[in-house]
Amino acid sequence: MFVGRQQELKKLNMMYESGQFEFAVIYGRRRVGKTTLIKEFCKGKKAIYFIAREANDLINIENFSTDVFAVTSKESEGNVYFSNWEKAFDYIYKISRDERVILVIDEYPYLAQSNRAISSIIQAHIDMKLKDSKLFLILCGSSMSFMEYQVLGYKSPLYGRRTAQFKIKPFTYYESALLLNGFSAEEQAVLYGVTGGVPEYLARIRLNLSVKENIENLFLSESGHLFEEPVNLLKQELREPATYNGIIAAIANGASKLNEIATKNGLESNKCAKYISALMALGIIKKDKPLTEDESRKSIYLLDDQMFRFWYRFIPGNMSSIATGLSDIVYEKSIAPQLPNYMGLIFEQISTQYLIRENAKLSLPFVFGRIGRWWGNNPEKKRQEEFDILAVYEDSAIFGECKWKNEPTGIGVLNELVEKSGLFKQYKSKYYMLFSKSGFTKELEETAATMGNVGFVDLKKLYE
Repeated sequence: MFVGRQQELKKLNMMYESGQFEFAVIYGRRRVGKTTLIKEFCKGKKAIYFIAREANDLINIENFSTDVFAVTSKESEGNVYFSNWEKAFDYIYKISRDERVILVIDEYPYLAQSNRAISSIIQAHIDMKLKDSKLFLILCGSSMSFMEYQVLGYKSPLYGRRTAQFKIKPFTYYESALLLNGFSAEEQAVLYGVTGGVPEYLARIRLNLSVKENIENLFLSESGHLFEEPVNLLKQELREPATYNGIIAAIANGASKLNEIATKNGLESNKCAKYISALMALGIIKKDKPLTEDESRKSIYLLDDQMFRFWYRFIPGNMSSIATGLSDIVYEKSIAPQLPNYMGLIFEQISTQYLIRENAKLSLPFVFGRIGRWWGNNPEKKRQEEFDILAVYEDSAIFGECKWKNEPTGIGVLNELVEKSGLFKQYKSKYYMLFSKSGFTKELEETAATMGNVGFVDLKKLYE
């Protein structure tokens, strides 16, 4: 079943209907569903699909030849090979001069590693021939840093040739729910929180098992699909996985400032920053700062990949117990008691996604231009304040508070939110959004009704 990616699919089909040369670059982290999207797009169309291998150039060009002739000349399949890539793209031009043909080169970074001139070869063929053909070229890759710098970057031979680019991201909580039918809204949120919305991980969730059983099955078993997933991904992408492993672990366990992360790993700050930059390029770590401020000294680092965050929070410290088959005890003693705290940040993320969705539907008091978190000093009370969500446009602002707790949210939360918003004198129109896992007290709802600028969102409304 194909789920989500409707905007990307619509754009690709619109490009296909142009009948002109098109060149799309599709990239994103591993397991995010790039290949699934491309195959869905190629259904019913004349398409050559080649997956580059981590092999030498001769093997890749032979495999490419086989895949090309399997679509265009079956009698040549397995018998004829292109002698070089120039001949291969001459042939691609020949078959696409008068007929719409899709050529997909998946795992393009592997091909570029085996032949460093391949980008220049493709660029020359685009400029001299292919731009006048009906070819739809798609280059796809999982190495995000390579795709952004070596394919899309200014110094790349292919710079300026692409007609569209797609950075494929994990599913939102709402899209993830489409693969989680049968679970309650709370359970769907938790499963989104432990998989990070990565389609392949979501597809591994068994609908006939409980949340607990699924987590045990995926993470708390040596044969579990996600038991070693972060470690394997790091080995695939990075040369010094042990150092990166320590940096991720430090952030997962609460370190957020550069000096804290560096100290926990025995690194100098400038060297640690380089490692962090590499992890940011992979989409594992993100740099966050208060929405309205540009001061880098207030920046913090968070794990952007929630599956990594869950794994590093709960798995390394329980490896021995998992190895001896104590998954049930690990879940009950280590994970279940900490899950509400873990879900706090996930719930903020979900609530932010909800507001972005509502913003696109024009159903909020105003259309905001920026949304994020905010933290800073309260000079009057001489203490730190923070807002889970702040969305702004000109002199209007939405202040949001998110509560993942087992009791209904009460009037005190609204009163504190209103008081804190007094820090922002520049916003003349202020609105308040309260998100609660367990609903709201009657007193809060009655008070808010008299104010006229307060919105409530519970789990049911999130998933409507």
